Amino acid sequence: MRETAPSKERVGTRDEYDAVIVGAGPNGLAAAVTLAREGMSTLVVEMHGTPGGGTRSSALTLPGFVHDVCSAVHPLGAASPFFASIALERHGVSWVQPDACVAHVLERGDVVTLERSVDATAEQMGPDASAYRAVFGRLTNELGELLGMVLGPLRIPSSPMSLARFGLVALRSMRGFARSRFRGVRAKALLGGIAAHSMVPLDRAATASFALVLGAAGHAVGWPLARGGSQSIADALVACHSEHGGEIVTNTRVERLDQLPRARAYLFDVAPKALLALAGDRLPAGYRRRLERYRYGPGVFKMDWALGDPIPWRDPACRRAATVHLSGTLDAIAEGERRVYAGELARRPFVLVVQPTLFDPTRAPPGRHVAWAYCHVPAGSAIDASALIEAHIEEFAPGFRETVLARATRDPQALEAYDPNYVGGDINAGVSDLGQLFFRPVARLDPYATPVPGLYLCSSSTPPGGGVHGMCGYFAAQSALAHIRRRS
Repeated sequence: MRETAPSKERVGTRDEYDAVIVGAGPNGLAAAVTLAREGMSTLVVEMHGTPGGGTRSSALTLPGFVHDVCSAVHPLGAASPFFASIALERHGVSWVQPDACVAHVLERGDVVTLERSVDATAEQMGPDASAYRAVFGRLTNELGELLGMVLGPLRIPSSPMSLARFGLVALRSMRGFARSRFRGVRAKALLGGIAAHSMVPLDRAATASFALVLGAAGHAVGWPLARGGSQSIADALVACHSEHGGEIVTNTRVERLDQLPRARAYLFDVAPKALLALAGDRLPAGYRRRLERYRYGPGVFKMDWALGDPIPWRDPACRRAATVHLSGTLDAIAEGERRVYAGELARRPFVLVVQPTLFDPTRAPPGRHVAWAYCHVPAGSAIDASALIEAHIEEFAPGFRETVLARATRDPQALEAYDPNYVGGDINAGVSDLGQLFFRPVARLDPYATPVPGLYLCSSSTPPGGGVHGMCGYFAAQSALAHIRRRS
């Protein structure tokens, strides 16, 4: 990339850096840490007053109530090879493990839970107990090895046989996989709710991969919370970056590349839409057109509550998990996801509830609680789904509304205004179907490097996609590091 002349208004303390990273989400920070640990001079530029992106926490309702602005539960964070390499715990992250990973509420009110134990989960499955053990027993044992192969771009696998076994199942649709393996309702519903995190219709190829990876992660490492709020993950990454001499500048919106100091590499923790706005005039026409065709998925409508009491679930099993899926049967989930993907608001959309203070009381005043929920809605929708979400919770937790002290809401448009990476409210930063699961933002041997030397994309619009794991930033930094060293 042609070096950018710095603007008259200085950003950072130096005229030139080895790398400048735009955006201090978990992937931007992961890229910065990776480069700084290799002795590179790094500057991170963030538009908000605090780093964090999808890992921010804030008082969204009342003073003293700490809410996770987006991400709250972190199975991939606890399993992340990159996070393990920098020992987040040494920088203040303390994982809190709920008693159960997920509670899934069926339409008639029965509850099935994803437990840390494969056997304890299988015991709830009736006629599908053996089938569940067969799927998740080996997969859980091999998860660490598999994540090293699937949490990143396509490359030669370290264990071809393990990856092939996984791929034969993972590349199937969730509905096809469930119908071929399970006879009863419970296993299909539990795994269908987990697969719905893909925000892709469950009859599409590769949607089974979400249920397999996130389900096995629950058995292997849990679905933990970060004590005190997800902000602690961002704070730990900032601390690690600073420890290696990196700089961070906040409250600085980058609208032109000439705002930035000279650097040998520029890494952007942004969606393709924002990269086009920033650097579209420097990108080759063909690559630019391919970025313009990048597809974003449905949005979410999110609610946060300050509560006087815990959510009064009818079934006490729901109090054992921080994450509760109010989704019903696999067929009900699939129908809701199909409608939302087609641009309609489903009558009973996928609703996910998180109740952190049952396990982490530091987030609210004594005796008080916080909770949040979202439902999937059409991309860019301005629909107010708050009544729908609260009615859905009330159905399984009578008296819920009486516990609410204050509420805050964000529709897809507000989410994108808060974080431009959430285009149309898409918290996965792009559709995660088979076409874009590995080949994002475009099909390239190195998906992080643009055709412009020295310009990289490091957001979750690159492999392996959404989730707080830092792997997109890590691999983008490796690509940039190779470029820097070649030019040294």
